[in-house]
Amino acid sequence: MTKPDTGDATGRLADELVRFFRLGPRTKGMLNTGDLGAEFSALMLLFPLRHLGPMRVTDLAEVKGADPSTVSRQAAQLVKAGLACRQADQADGRASRLAVTEAGRRACAHLHEARQALLSEALSDWPAERVRAFTDLFEEFNSSVEALLRSDPAVSVRENL
Repeated sequence: MTKPDTGDATGRLADELVRFFRLGPRTKGMLNTGDLGAEFSALMLLFPLRHLGPMRVTDLAEVKGADPSTVSRQAAQLVKAGLACRQADQADGRASRLAVTEAGRRACAHLHEARQALLSEALSDWPAERVRAFTDLFEEFNSSVEALLRSDPAVSVRENL
């Protein structure tokens, strides 16, 4: 059995992904997040901390695929805003781990609701079955990309929440 020629469709998908990424900063500005006391990029650190639990800044930087000095600066914003706190690392008394506070959990919920409201508005003209089909296909696409990254020994992949 031969594989179908997907070159044209793959090219279109690549173009649409570039378009989607280009729209990202503009849609981020449309999120009704209010003032949570930290930059948006810092706020995005709350999600892996909430899902994966307290961790060192270096581990958080690895999870996010970001420079540790940048994540350290962002973590300081979260601590200053009361959205995260530093805890002693039981395995190494010289180190600390970053943990989400109750205010940080509320901020995560607020950000999640804002993101969902924006998507609901964008998809308001779509029939429910089409939204479900798109979601299923997008999930399958993400899983394929993750599998590809895991298969490359040169790439270290951890869940990026």
